[in-house]
Amino acid sequence: MKTETVALTTTEVAARFNELAQQEKWFEIQDELFAENVQSIEPATASYLQNAEGKVAVRKKGEDWISRVEAMHSASTTAPLISSKHFAVGRLMDITVRGIGRIQINEIMLYEVENGQIVKEQFFY
Repeated sequence: MKTETVALTTTEVAARFNELAQQEKWFEIQDELFAENVQSIEPATASYLQNAEGKVAVRKKGEDWISRVEAMHSASTTAPLISSKHFAVGRLMDITVRGIGRIQINEIMLYEVENGQIVKEQFFY
């Protein structure tokens, strides 16, 4: 007997993303929802983070960033706004980063979904 896997819809991916984001489980989001060829795109003006491509490289980018965070004073993520193959969330963070100091980040995070997986994340801040 052969079972077929049905790809999650964008709404289902966004719902699972939101469930994990509300628990601050960002690496679990990557493990569970990101495609192997995922792209992570920073604004052209970003000073501290670079673009990355591929699940391993995107994971390393996240780990490198987290290793620089000395303190998380507060963080929140909005519920997703969903379109046909994209969803976006707002993210507010008050953090202290080694080499930068205490900063507040107010960003929009845009995700593109194909075949039930996130294939691109793009940050606007």
